[in-house]
Amino acid sequence: MKKLQKTNLNDLNQELKNGKYMLFFTADWCPDCRFIKPAMPAIEAEYSEYTFLMVDRDENIDLAGEMGIMGIPSFVAYSDGEEIGRFNNGDRKTKAEVENFINSLSSTVAK
Repeated sequence: MKKLQKTNLNDLNQELKNGKYMLFFTADWCPDCRFIKPAMPAIEAEYSEYTFLMVDRDENIDLAGEMGIMGIPSFVAYSDGEEIGRFNNGDRKTKAEVENFINSLSSTVAK
């Protein structure tokens, strides 16, 4: 999974203009983030139509604030520069919950 470098919302929107992206907001100190991290390679492989980007919430604290990311781990999905969904709270997330979230996006956007 590619790590998103420190950025701002304008630059991020430019990067996400074409294609499908899944932002994974996380932090090294976060126990709930560490809980889901081992499942991320399998999730990423299963949903290869998305480019997964890991966003260090602490490194991108201003971006997280601009995007309303108040809890981690959180996921935000984009298709051709438009946000199509988010799984944004501070609760521990299971692989099945993340997969259910991504599956729910297929009704918002054609694959």
